Amino acid sequence: MGKANILKQKIMLCIIAVSIPGFLALDSVQARKYAKLEHEVSNLERKQKNIVEQNKKLIADIGVLSSSIRIEKIASEKLNMRRAESDEIIRVRVKDSKK
Repeated sequence: MGKANILKQKIMLCIIAVSIPGFLALDSVQARKYAKLEHEVSNLERKQKNIVEQNKKLIADIGVLSSSIRIEKIASEKLNMRRAESDEIIRVRVKDSKK
């Protein structure tokens, strides 16, 4: 049994010796994948930041463009509109046809 035991130990040692470079190669592949994903995440975060900034600008533009003072100015100066007098307003009542 002594020779068989020594043979088993040598085989195990050879398996371990062969598997170490394999594990190192696997580690380098995983490191490359991790670096690629890290770069991708960085790019996505940068894009997200730009989109958020653009969204803030668009929201501010909406606020400016929809202000009642601006709309009233355009209506009076460019479209020659004015506020209606009370005797010019006609109220229309719509009856509910479902009743």
